Amino acid sequence: MQNEKNNTADRELKISRLLDAPVELVWEVWTNPEHLKEWWGPNGFTNTIHQMEMVKDSEWLLTMHSADGTDYPNKSIFTEIVLHKKIAFKHLNPNFITTVEFESQGNQTLMQWHMLFDTVVEFEAVVKTFKADEGLKQNIEKLDNYLLKQKS
Repeated sequence: MQNEKNNTADRELKISRLLDAPVELVWEVWTNPEHLKEWWGPNGFTNTIHQMEMVKDSEWLLTMHSADGTDYPNKSIFTEIVLHKKIAFKHLNPNFITTVEFESQGNQTLMQWHMLFDTVVEFEAVVKTFKADEGLKQNIEKLDNYLLKQKS
């Protein structure tokens, strides 16, 4: 029987996508706030990035603005930055860890996005209340479309 503590399937979201862009471009649109604000979040959202320095232990502060005018302040702490390979951050309230890994495949990039919530209760609340699973899929689509525009 698998150790209950090590079984995280009931409190995580995972998505992978082969992006039609080189890793350098994918990294640029992930780490430059001027790019990130253009594609971050689910459909219908815009963003204001207040603070974002891609350095371990630095704060990332942004406000997501929904189409109905509701503001969603977000605070995260970067926990790991590996150039062209990995970005990890701890999101606060609700608490979850996001790890995004990038693997160069010639002119394409395999991106693997993983969100691990502290508790099943937080996971269920975020997925049910904010439809985070669907939002993550939309976020990836927005990233993919933004990358295509950057290449042209």
